[in-house]
Amino acid sequence: MTSQTLLLGPFAAADLVALASFVFSWWIIGWLSENPSANRLSVGVLMESYRREWMRQFVTRQPRIFDAGMMDSLRQATTFFASTALIAIGGGLALIGNPDRLTSLASDLALDDGPALLWEAKILTAVLFGSNAFLKFVWSHRLFNYCAITMAAVPNEIGDLAYARAAQAAVVNINAARAFNRGLRSVYFALASLAWLLGPLALMGASVFTFAMLWRREFASVSRRALLTDLPS
Repeated sequence: MTSQTLLLGPFAAADLVALASFVFSWWIIGWLSENPSANRLSVGVLMESYRREWMRQFVTRQPRIFDAGMMDSLRQATTFFASTALIAIGGGLALIGNPDRLTSLASDLALDDGPALLWEAKILTAVLFGSNAFLKFVWSHRLFNYCAITMAAVPNEIGDLAYARAAQAAVVNINAARAFNRGLRSVYFALASLAWLLGPLALMGASVFTFAMLWRREFASVSRRALLTDLPS
């Protein structure tokens, strides 16, 4: 057994390179989406202007039933995704507890079966990204609740206090949406990580595909062009 084998353990060098590129793709698309250049704003950043405008319009809207319905819809979405992520985490942990099923399937499909530890690591990667998504969705749900309470504190009388409270609600709403978007990105990459079961090249391909898909949706989609029209200040 060589020193290189001891260092890499069950992983081949290609596996480590693929995993590093995968994690980098996940990190860089998140950073680009949240910190875009002023010349090419992402959809997530564009929506922040609309969320602030929503809260400004909320002050003068009577009755405010529409706004309450919107907040309820946002909370339901975070609850749905959090529940889905939790179920996926449970399924992944069950597979880690019984990797023989995966190694048997790999043999049937003529894939490189490798040691059980390698298969566990592949499933664990998806579980970790799913766990990150779950935590982001839970925090997003909590922030949307905070936002609803802050909106309820906006007085009916239009004035400086009403707009100040609305501005506070907008900040909380934006942070909740940011956490929700981070959770969605983790879900996308958790699904992409399953390509590692087919080998390191498949993981690198899935990383590139997922990165390109998210970049297009944030920076080159039809929805983005629509949002740029009469963008609120």
